[in-house]
Amino acid sequence: MAESPVRLRSRPATEALIVEAGERILLRDGFPGLNVQTLAAEAGCDRKLVYRYFDGADGVVARIAARAHAELVRTLDATPPAGSESLRAFARESLSAWLAALRASPLTLRLMAWALVEASSLLNRIEAERSAVLQAWLRERRPRLRLPPSGDAVAINAVLLAAVQHLALTGEARPGSGGVALDAAGWTRIEGALDALLAAFPD
Repeated sequence: MAESPVRLRSRPATEALIVEAGERILLRDGFPGLNVQTLAAEAGCDRKLVYRYFDGADGVVARIAARAHAELVRTLDATPPAGSESLRAFARESLSAWLAALRASPLTLRLMAWALVEASSLLNRIEAERSAVLQAWLRERRPRLRLPPSGDAVAINAVLLAAVQHLALTGEARPGSGGVALDAAGWTRIEGALDALLAAFPD
C-alpha cells in the first residue's frame, strides 16, 4: 500500500502547510478558532506534527507573527523617503506609512486584536517585536533633528500613533469609526485630519 501524501512531505513542506493553515484560520475564523486540532485538520496532517515541529499552537502563532512582521518591513521599506526637514513633517510621513503598512497586513491586525483581549507572554512578545520593527524603521529614516525645547513631541506622537493603530483595527472590523466611513473617501479624510492634528506638533 502506498504511503499517504502527508507522509511523503518533507519537514519544511509540512511546516509551511501548517503555518499557512494557521494564517487561513486566523483570517477566516479569528483567534478563538486557532488550536492544534483545527491546525491539523486545516493542514491535512496529524496533530502530533504540530507538537513535533512547533511545540503546539503557540509555535505556529509565533511563526505567523514573524511572517507578518517581515511583511510590515517590506511595506515600510517600499515607502520612498520624503526628505523630511522638520519633526512635524517626519511625524506625518511616519504615521501615514505605518497606517498604510498596517492596513496592508490583515494578519498583523488580527494579531493586534488578539493582544487587546488576551494577555500572554507570547502575545506580549509579539507586540514587542512589532514595536521593534517600527522603531528600527524610524531610526533609519529619522533626520538628524533635535527635539524642540517646548512641547512634548514624544507624547504627542504616542497619542497619534495609538489613534492610527486603532483606526487600522477598526477599518478591518467595521465600516466606520466616529461618524467617518472607512472607505476610500474616509481614509482621505483621516489623512487630512492627521495634517490638522500635526499642526500642534512642535516643529
